[in-house]
Amino acid sequence: MASNRVEELPDDFDEKLNMNDPPLPGPGPTLPNGTPMPSLEAMLSGHMPFPQKQGSVSNATSNETGAQMPPQMENVRQYTADELIAEMNRTPLFMTNLDDAEDNPQLEALKALAYEGTRAEIAGNFREQGNDMAKVKRWTDAREYYDKAITSLKMTDEQLIKAKGGEGPTELETVVVDLEEEEKKEKDILEASYTNRALCNLELKNYGSCNRDCGAAINLNPRNVKAWYRSASACLALDKIPEAEDAARRGLLIDQNNAALKIVSEKILKRKAYIERMDKERQEREDRRRQEETTLNTALKARNIPTRTTKTAPDMEDAAISLENPIDPASTLNVPVLFLYPAHMQSDLIKQFREDESVGQHLTYIMPLPWDEKQEYTPAGVECYVETISGGLIKAGKKLALLRILNSGKVELVDGLLKVNVLPKDKVAVWIEKFKAGRGG
Repeated sequence: MASNRVEELPDDFDEKLNMNDPPLPGPGPTLPNGTPMPSLEAMLSGHMPFPQKQGSVSNATSNETGAQMPPQMENVRQYTADELIAEMNRTPLFMTNLDDAEDNPQLEALKALAYEGTRAEIAGNFREQGNDMAKVKRWTDAREYYDKAITSLKMTDEQLIKAKGGEGPTELETVVVDLEEEEKKEKDILEASYTNRALCNLELKNYGSCNRDCGAAINLNPRNVKAWYRSASACLALDKIPEAEDAARRGLLIDQNNAALKIVSEKILKRKAYIERMDKERQEREDRRRQEETTLNTALKARNIPTRTTKTAPDMEDAAISLENPIDPASTLNVPVLFLYPAHMQSDLIKQFREDESVGQHLTYIMPLPWDEKQEYTPAGVECYVETISGGLIKAGKKLALLRILNSGKVELVDGLLKVNVLPKDKVAVWIEKFKAGRGG
C-alpha cells in the first residue's frame, strides 16, 4: 500500500537523500561507541582467539587434508565442535546469546567503550548510530539507539560511572569543557533524538509515543518544525483532527512555505470534511430511525395492538413490524407471522403479513406442505389458533383480516411476532387438551 505521508529523514540527515529509493545496504559493523569493528584478520593478528586448554599440546599446522591453517588458529584443533561453539559464543564478534554476558569481560569492555567521553559525545555517538539505522529504514533498531542517546543525557554521575565500568566517583574522568557550550550541545542532541525517535514511532505506527516525543522536542524548542509536522501526522492517523489542525497551524506559523506541512494540512482538511460528512449522515440516519420508531409506535397504539418484548427474542433476521411508509402512521402495517404446525414440529415464517390480509390467503399458496406425506394439511382441512394474553386460545378465522385478530384486545405481539398454530381438524381436540394441560405446542 502506498504511503499517504511525506517520506522524511531525521533532523541531521543529508536532505538530498531520496527515502523513496530502496533501503541501502546496512552499514558495516561498529563497536558500541560508533567506531568500525576491526576485521577478523586484525583481531586474529593480535592474540589467539581461543585459549590453550590445560594439558593440551598441539603442534600441528595442517588439518587432515593437509591444508595449512593460520598459526593464530592452531589452538582450534584442541576443541570438539560443541566446545568450539561454546567458546565462540563468549567472543563478542561471534555471540549468539547474552546468557553469560555479565561474566564476559570482553563484552563488558565493548559496552564501556560506548560511554567514553562527555555526555554530549556519548549521546552523539548513539544518535549517529540511530541515524545509520534510520537511513536504511530499520526503525526499531534506530529507535533503540535514540533511546540510549536520551537515557545517557539523563544519567546521573553515578549512573554514568557505572556505565563506564567504574565503581566510585574517582572513576569519573575529568574533562575540561566549556559548560555553556556543553549544555547547548546536550540540549541540541536531546532535541534531535526526541525528534528522530518520533519519526521512528511514526513509521512503526506508535502514534501516541510519537506525540509524546514531539511534545518533548517542542518543550526544548517550540520552533521545531519537524516535531510539529510529525505530531500533526500522528494526530491525523488517530483521527484527532482538532489536535492535528493545531499542530499543522503552529508549524506553518514558523515556516509558512514548508511543503510537508502544507501537504499534511490538506490531508487534515480532507479527513475533517469526510468525518463531518459521515457524522452528518449518521446523525440523519439516527434521526430518521427515531422518527420511524415513533411513527410505528403511534400506528400500533392507534390500532389498539398491544406489544411486549422478552429477554429471549428469536432471531428473525430482517423480519420486523413495519409500515409501508415509515413516516406515515396511517399507511399499511406489515407484521411477521409464524405458522406453527405443532402436530408435526414444523413451521413457516411470513416476514411481511399485511394487516388487511387473512390467514387463509397465505395458507393457499403455502399448501401443500412439502413434508406432509399424508396430505393432511389443506386450506379447507385445517384450523388456526392464537394464544391469548391470558394464556388461553382463540380460534383465528381463516377469512378474518390480520388486523381484526390483533386489535381484538385478546392477542398481543410478543417480540414483534404473531404465532399462529395450524392443525388438521381431526387433531385439534387432542392438541387443545394437551395445551390446556401444559403439554401442548
